[in-house]
Amino acid sequence: MRSTNFNLGVTSVKGGFALDYRLRKTSRLKPGRAVALWVIAAIGLSLWLTACQKALVRPDPDHATQVVQVQRVINAQALDVVSAQATPGLTERVQLIGLDAPDLEQRPWGLQAQRFLDDLIGPKSVRSQSQPVLLEFDVQPQDRFGRKLAYIWVGELLVNEKLVAEGYALAVLRPPNLKYEERLRRAQERARLLGLGIWNPDQPMRISPSEFRRQYQ
Repeated sequence: MRSTNFNLGVTSVKGGFALDYRLRKTSRLKPGRAVALWVIAAIGLSLWLTACQKALVRPDPDHATQVVQVQRVINAQALDVVSAQATPGLTERVQLIGLDAPDLEQRPWGLQAQRFLDDLIGPKSVRSQSQPVLLEFDVQPQDRFGRKLAYIWVGELLVNEKLVAEGYALAVLRPPNLKYEERLRRAQERARLLGLGIWNPDQPMRISPSEFRRQYQ
């Protein structure tokens, strides 16, 4: 059986990192052996990720945080929220950091990612109604457009990491906001190895979201 996989590399670019990912052909393996190797690799990676993440499962108290209520999920990287600590009724735009998610026009991945995030923390989601949604800021709390730049927590779940781990977004780290760099890279390796979402070998996302925006917007 000839298996298909992604070859992922990271190269530095001005203002951040660019991801170089492309399909490559691996050597021929017997079907039974190939399946066994994938199962062993997946189990090993899951155990490794669990062990690594036990050290930090909550927002860092040394970083500024803000409790919000999600009003609307625009796409898998942008939300409209209302803060409990800000002016009542004032809606603010939040940009998730540490990742790059496909736009809605980048079908089918953009819409799938938006729906996943909406089900996870949208205004009608069970999780966001039963637990507070918390923004955690890194070195830069907002961008030049005035949007908040944040990691999002719901309980012990780091939403940015979840999007990457399930294959709904790429891990893209832009200095100086690198607090969860290693966690996001490990999450991406999990998604890539398991062929989830944008890493699905039967329907891979062949250009990155940033490249898609440059070409079509």
